[in-house]
Amino acid sequence: MHIPFFSKKQDPPEFYKAYAAQFSATNTVDFETARFIIFDTETTGTNAREDCMLSIGALELTGNQINLASSFELYVKQDMFSEEAAAIHGILRENRKYKKVTEEEAVKAFLKFIGTGILVGHHVGFDVGIINYALKRLGAPKLKNKFTDTGVLYKRTVHLVNITNPDKVYTLDDLCEELNISRNDRHKAMGDAYITALAFLKILSRLKGNKKLKLKNILLN
Repeated sequence: MHIPFFSKKQDPPEFYKAYAAQFSATNTVDFETARFIIFDTETTGTNAREDCMLSIGALELTGNQINLASSFELYVKQDMFSEEAAAIHGILRENRKYKKVTEEEAVKAFLKFIGTGILVGHHVGFDVGIINYALKRLGAPKLKNKFTDTGVLYKRTVHLVNITNPDKVYTLDDLCEELNISRNDRHKAMGDAYITALAFLKILSRLKGNKKLKLKNILLN
């Protein structure tokens, strides 16, 4: 049975109210003061509506520096299992190597970590969708954070390719090759978050060049 997204007439859960309250203040943010949260999810499949997260990895980036001391990584208990997906990310239904939490615990902890930060991901719409549908299952509205996508931003740096093949979609592996980034820990949520953070910094450097790039020019919402 289809359950519609949160209605404004509903009273959101307390954990979401605490998260949303942080957005009431309107502070001016620029690249130097912005707190970026680079994140990735590993999931049971590629349908954000029907599939669920298995792990979340996230890193904080401020002032053009990755803050490794401020990171987030959780594994989620599995109600669904896909052998095809497990062959890629290696997350099994039962694995004592990882301490697993419930989806509710993971979502609440993730909201506390991200705060009002700007979310950054590769093909970020899928990861945002995964979180939003998890919020929906908890009776909460969608994420309020601004976000951007390294795949979209990278296309802005390759003008010739955009002219000859404007529909080309760049994978994270493509970015690793094009930007000379190691693929260590690829297809692990934290590993992909770190790769995406490196790509984001290199892409920003290209976009800025000798001109001043405004934060609003890279946001997608």
